[in-house]
Amino acid sequence: MRQAGPQISTFGLDALGFRNVASAEWNLPMAALVERAVARGEGHVAKDGPLVVKTGIHTGRSAGDKFVVVEPSVEKHIWWANNKSITPAQFEALFQGFMSYAQNKELFVQDLFGGADPTYRLPVRVVTELAWHSLFIQHLLIEPTAAEREAFLPGFTIIDFPGFQADPKVHGTAGGTVIAVSFERKLVLIGGTSYAGEMKKSVFTILNYLLPPKHVMPMHCSVNVGKDGDAAVFFGLSGTGKTTLSADPHRTLIGDDEHGWGATGTFNFEGGCYAKMIRLSPEAEPEIYATTKRFGTVLENVVMDPVTRELDLNDATLAENSRGAYPISFIPNASLEGRAGHPKNIIMLTADAFGVLPPIAKLTAAQAMYHFLSGFTAKVAGTEKGLGKEPQPTFSTCFGAPFMPRHPAEYGNLLRDLIAEHKVDCWLVNTGWTGGAFGTGSRMPIKVTRALLNAALAGSLVKAPMRTDPFFGFQVPSDVPGVEARILNPRETWADKSAYDAQAKKLVAMFIENFKKFEDHVTPEVRAAAPGHAMAAE
Repeated sequence: MRQAGPQISTFGLDALGFRNVASAEWNLPMAALVERAVARGEGHVAKDGPLVVKTGIHTGRSAGDKFVVVEPSVEKHIWWANNKSITPAQFEALFQGFMSYAQNKELFVQDLFGGADPTYRLPVRVVTELAWHSLFIQHLLIEPTAAEREAFLPGFTIIDFPGFQADPKVHGTAGGTVIAVSFERKLVLIGGTSYAGEMKKSVFTILNYLLPPKHVMPMHCSVNVGKDGDAAVFFGLSGTGKTTLSADPHRTLIGDDEHGWGATGTFNFEGGCYAKMIRLSPEAEPEIYATTKRFGTVLENVVMDPVTRELDLNDATLAENSRGAYPISFIPNASLEGRAGHPKNIIMLTADAFGVLPPIAKLTAAQAMYHFLSGFTAKVAGTEKGLGKEPQPTFSTCFGAPFMPRHPAEYGNLLRDLIAEHKVDCWLVNTGWTGGAFGTGSRMPIKVTRALLNAALAGSLVKAPMRTDPFFGFQVPSDVPGVEARILNPRETWADKSAYDAQAKKLVAMFIENFKKFEDHVTPEVRAAAPGHAMAAE
């Protein structure tokens, strides 16, 4: 095997079972990986320097193709209602298939860390067949120092071969695409998809399994911190604004997607960002927009003029879910240490396409746990295949069900205890629709969201006059300087008030139906925090 690169590990690929590999490129830096990707025809350099690539038919995660191996030491800890299983024999056959596929291939290897806190970080080796995948994961995880790489031993290994096709009859998969995790063998196999986000989310899944027993809360969230050390956590599903709202020029960004919260505070799992690019605004999101003009940024499924190399961020021809991956250092005011203290505020983001929820609401501790376990947002036509004209509710528990190996109650109870211990203020923020549902109303102005968040993080919003929402029971500010009072009460923004009431009752019923599966796992206080109690009392 020909091996090259600035730091070649003494714990080589042969120790992992690879044989007859043509070459292995170890820990290549960003510029070298861009060169290799272009030379191999994997992508093109756009005007101003970003690398533009296409991911083919998979432009997002393949949640239905993700599997956990049923193994003795982990079986009782897995939330099997949410995780698909394969047997050890099927995984072994899959592994042997990957090893056969790798023969005579040129591979790229990165030795990286998941987790900025040295106490909890996970050494991860990522082996890819695409140079741009190696660049992507180098951006998204944390690069060790030269000394750390000298002694690097992988705690987990991820092997990502988009060209490999699984065989359902042999491997127990649904089709040719597979993301399979073996916690005992400390191995992840990804095949049949070029969507690079599968690698980063595999690391998140691993940490979601490993950290709770250590009393560390893994979170699908962004985190930033003010000048006084007042950290803020932003929970939210894709498209709700985690990346956009945490990139605040007046606050230091800790990270935009995945974090842990333990005894010493919060810490980033990653060393980069993975932001949505579609219709990115240079006015509303200047820090993120600037990364599209940086050498080394990886742009997935962004449309580029083949002659001028100009980008068109408004063109969704290739994907609504176009993405940009870049090191966190590309964002001004970003923390290179990736650590902060305990949060003062927790913000749960939702994009309510039903137009019912207020732009911000204050949650009690019980309401916070209820909405955390619910993990609500709504999808609209154009964001995914198969969506009709009506908004579709999405309840992804803990704001990240696809990445949760354990039962949600474990994460919910851990979060509840941390909120109580550190006396954290909790808020529900709607970045979705106002003045009506999707198709009638309009998207919540980002200036309004930022003004309300600024007031919450500054500590002034908690002192504002509040009303009790008649449908959801939480407290809603009724007067905030600089924000039109009408927009604070969503019912007042609807032309047809009776239509709003009907829509609100419809959404309340969706919440109640979804939460039935958690009722036996929570306290009476959390059950009483369900929407609809205020209506019943009238």
